[in-house]
Amino acid sequence: MRFSKDSSAGYLVNDLARRFAAALQARIKPLGLSTGVFPVMVQLWEDDGLTQTELVRRIGVEQATMANTLARMQRDGLIARRRSKADGRVQEIRLTDRGKSLRGPAIDAALAVNDTALSSLSPEEREQFLGLMGKIIRTFDDGEGAAADD
Repeated sequence: MRFSKDSSAGYLVNDLARRFAAALQARIKPLGLSTGVFPVMVQLWEDDGLTQTELVRRIGVEQATMANTLARMQRDGLIARRRSKADGRVQEIRLTDRGKSLRGPAIDAALAVNDTALSSLSPEEREQFLGLMGKIIRTFDDGEGAAADD
């Protein structure tokens, strides 16, 4: 079978993700955010006080990448690290007042990007598109879409 970027799900998804990221970056850069910190911010807006290990698991990045991202976020005044009251050996990542204040504008920016990107789809097509993407993600989560270890 011959490879064609126009019929490769992986190629098309990667291209689409790049375009979403670029559009989001343009909208959140004035807020002092980047697409690198945005997934961490989303997780903390939903569940403040996660550990670095929990963030790595939820977002699916390497531990070193997360450590660097969190260091930048702390430097930029978005987060603070605090010892867990439940387990003093771990640190919880907590949003600062500045980090909390960016939730509305950043989410609005993401919603605007989504609305623009999906504007050519009917409501039914949007629902189907999002449902199919979710189904594929679940396939990967279940291990069925992972690369073989041969």
